[in-house]
Amino acid sequence: MPYEITEQTKVGAGLIGFGILFSFLGIILFFDRGLLALGNIFCLTGVAILLGWYSTLQLFTSRRNYKGTASFILGLFFIFVRWPIVGIILELYGCFVLFGGFWSSVKVFLYHIPVIGWVIMLLDRMLGGSN
Repeated sequence: MPYEITEQTKVGAGLIGFGILFSFLGIILFFDRGLLALGNIFCLTGVAILLGWYSTLQLFTSRRNYKGTASFILGLFFIFVRWPIVGIILELYGCFVLFGGFWSSVKVFLYHIPVIGWVIMLLDRMLGGSN
Protein backbone atom coordinates (compact mmCIF):
# COMPACT_ATOMS: atom_id res chain seq x y z
CA MET A 1 0.00 0.00 0.00
CA PRO A 2 1.63 3.27 -1.07
CA TYR A 3 0.15 5.37 1.74
CA GLU A 4 -0.65 3.88 5.11
CA ILE A 5 -2.81 5.68 7.61
CA THR A 6 -1.01 5.87 10.94
CA GLU A 7 -2.61 6.32 14.34
CA GLN A 8 -1.41 9.92 14.40
CA THR A 9 -3.16 10.61 11.09
CA LYS A 10 -6.35 9.04 12.40
CA VAL A 11 -6.26 11.18 15.55
CA GLY A 12 -5.58 14.35 13.56
CA ALA A 13 -8.40 13.65 11.11
CA GLY A 14 -10.74 12.78 13.98
CA LEU A 15 -9.96 16.03 15.79
CA ILE A 16 -10.57 18.01 12.61
CA GLY A 17 -13.88 16.17 12.18
CA PHE A 18 -14.91 16.96 15.75
CA GLY A 19 -13.85 20.56 15.22
CA ILE A 20 -16.06 20.87 12.15
CA LEU A 21 -18.94 19.19 14.00
CA PHE A 22 -18.65 21.48 17.03
CA SER A 23 -18.35 24.56 14.82
CA PHE A 24 -21.40 23.49 12.82
CA LEU A 25 -23.38 22.92 16.01
CA GLY A 26 -22.21 26.28 17.34
CA ILE A 27 -23.52 28.01 14.22
CA ILE A 28 -26.80 26.08 14.23
CA LEU A 29 -27.39 26.84 17.92
CA PHE A 30 -27.41 30.60 17.37
CA PHE A 31 -23.65 31.13 17.36
CA ASP A 32 -22.97 29.53 20.72
CA ARG A 33 -19.61 30.87 21.84
CA GLY A 34 -18.55 27.77 23.78
CA LEU A 35 -19.16 25.34 20.92
CA LEU A 36 -17.42 27.64 18.44
CA ALA A 37 -14.40 27.94 20.73
CA LEU A 38 -14.22 24.14 21.19
CA GLY A 39 -14.55 23.66 17.44
CA ASN A 40 -11.64 26.03 16.85
CA ILE A 41 -9.47 24.31 19.44
CA PHE A 42 -10.21 20.87 17.99
CA CYS A 43 -9.56 22.02 14.41
CA LEU A 44 -6.27 23.74 15.22
CA THR A 45 -5.04 20.77 17.26
CA GLY A 46 -6.11 18.35 14.52
CA VAL A 47 -4.29 20.32 11.82
CA ALA A 48 -1.18 20.50 14.01
CA ILE A 49 -1.23 16.74 14.63
CA LEU A 50 -2.04 15.89 11.01
CA LEU A 51 0.61 18.11 9.41
CA GLY A 52 3.12 18.09 12.24
CA TRP A 53 4.01 20.97 14.53
CA TYR A 54 6.81 22.37 12.36
CA SER A 55 4.77 22.27 9.14
CA THR A 56 1.82 23.90 10.91
CA LEU A 57 4.08 26.68 12.17
CA GLN A 58 5.43 27.16 8.65
CA LEU A 59 1.88 27.25 7.26
CA PHE A 60 0.78 30.01 9.63
CA THR A 61 4.00 32.07 9.43
CA SER A 62 4.61 31.83 5.68
CA ARG A 63 4.93 35.22 4.00
CA ARG A 64 2.15 34.51 1.48
CA ASN A 65 -0.26 33.43 4.25
CA TYR A 66 -0.03 36.51 6.49
CA LYS A 67 -3.47 37.79 5.48
CA GLY A 68 -5.05 34.43 6.21
CA THR A 69 -3.26 34.04 9.53
CA ALA A 70 -4.15 37.56 10.65
CA SER A 71 -7.82 37.19 9.75
CA PHE A 72 -8.03 33.73 11.36
CA ILE A 73 -6.47 34.93 14.63
CA LEU A 74 -8.64 38.06 14.58
CA GLY A 75 -11.68 35.82 14.06
CA LEU A 76 -10.67 33.73 17.09
CA PHE A 77 -10.35 36.92 19.10
CA PHE A 78 -13.81 38.11 18.06
CA ILE A 79 -15.34 34.77 19.05
CA PHE A 80 -13.74 34.98 22.48
CA VAL A 81 -14.96 38.57 23.04
CA ARG A 82 -18.55 37.63 22.18
CA TRP A 83 -18.81 38.75 18.56
CA PRO A 84 -19.25 35.28 17.04
CA ILE A 85 -20.78 36.30 13.68
CA VAL A 86 -17.89 38.61 12.81
CA GLY A 87 -15.46 36.00 14.14
CA ILE A 88 -16.87 33.21 11.97
CA ILE A 89 -16.76 35.39 8.85
CA LEU A 90 -13.12 36.30 9.50
CA GLU A 91 -12.19 32.71 10.29
CA LEU A 92 -13.79 31.40 7.10
CA TYR A 93 -11.88 33.95 5.04
CA GLY A 94 -8.68 33.02 6.86
CA CYS A 95 -9.24 29.31 6.23
CA PHE A 96 -9.81 29.87 2.52
CA VAL A 97 -6.61 31.91 2.26
CA LEU A 98 -4.53 29.54 4.41
CA PHE A 99 -5.72 26.26 2.91
CA GLY A 100 -6.37 27.49 -0.64
CA GLY A 101 -3.46 25.46 -1.98
CA PHE A 102 -4.89 22.23 -0.59
CA TRP A 103 -8.29 22.33 -2.34
CA SER A 104 -7.12 20.47 -5.45
CA SER A 105 -5.66 17.67 -3.29
CA VAL A 106 -8.84 17.50 -1.22
CA LYS A 107 -10.94 17.31 -4.40
CA VAL A 108 -8.89 14.38 -5.72
CA PHE A 109 -9.20 12.63 -2.34
CA LEU A 110 -12.98 13.16 -2.28
CA TYR A 111 -13.30 11.67 -5.78
CA HIS A 112 -12.13 8.32 -4.37
CA ILE A 113 -14.81 8.14 -1.65
CA PRO A 114 -17.62 5.98 -3.12
CA VAL A 115 -20.83 8.02 -2.73
CA ILE A 116 -19.35 11.46 -2.15
CA GLY A 117 -17.00 11.08 -5.11
CA TRP A 118 -19.84 10.23 -7.47
CA VAL A 119 -21.86 13.24 -6.33
CA ILE A 120 -18.87 15.58 -6.71
CA MET A 121 -18.08 14.20 -10.18
CA LEU A 122 -21.71 14.66 -11.20
CA LEU A 123 -21.73 18.25 -9.93
CA ASP A 124 -18.41 18.91 -11.62
CA ARG A 125 -19.75 17.67 -14.96
CA MET A 126 -23.01 19.61 -14.60
CA LEU A 127 -21.15 22.84 -13.84
CA GLY A 128 -18.70 22.25 -16.67
CA GLY A 129 -15.56 21.93 -14.55
CA SER A 130 -12.37 20.36 -15.83
CA ASN A 131 -11.25 16.85 -14.84
